[in-house]
Amino acid sequence: MRLLKIFGAWSFLFLAAICAEPWPTWTELAAAAALPQQNQQPGEVRFSADNEQERDSGVWIDGKYSGYVKELKGDKKVLLPPGEHEISIRQDGYKDFVKKIVVEPGQAQTVDVVMEENPKAIYPGEDAAELRLDIQPKRAAVFLDDAYVGHGGDFGGRFHAMLVAPGKHQLKVTLAGYRSYETEINPVANEKSRMKIVLEKEGNSPDKP
Repeated sequence: MRLLKIFGAWSFLFLAAICAEPWPTWTELAAAAALPQQNQQPGEVRFSADNEQERDSGVWIDGKYSGYVKELKGDKKVLLPPGEHEISIRQDGYKDFVKKIVVEPGQAQTVDVVMEENPKAIYPGEDAAELRLDIQPKRAAVFLDDAYVGHGGDFGGRFHAMLVAPGKHQLKVTLAGYRSYETEINPVANEKSRMKIVLEKEGNSPDKP
């Protein structure tokens, strides 16, 4: 009987303590439940560039090619998970622009692109061959001897071509979601030539232009 009385007294004190504390409202409970989800919302990264060279520069995010500066908006806007990320921007004849950023959930930030000319850059001589590339998709990154030289749209059409020093070179075209294309080229001095390259989607047939 004494044990029952003690238990009853403790129960009374426990209930009194609960009643003394204010209960959270439905709004507070909903906000607490939504907090983990809000912390996982991606943040947007935008790019600002002052000239055509900067706007045509390629963008790498955490080591992966994402496209070129002026196209990364609208349906191609950059959304990243919260946390630290590394932005690398490259252009033929310029030093790489590298910046680390911290993305906040649901927030947008702008990266101001400033490209500096590379005094050590080597350009083809007067005997350079002219290689016109018809690449699909045009936003794919183009590498010559492992150096980024531009995106597909830079080297096609009537007024665009790649100038290449005579001799053997490795040409590579790559884009996320597609199989990379690699080949060896051996242009002749002052020669004009043309190549058509259609990247295949990973696991699918060749992509239509």
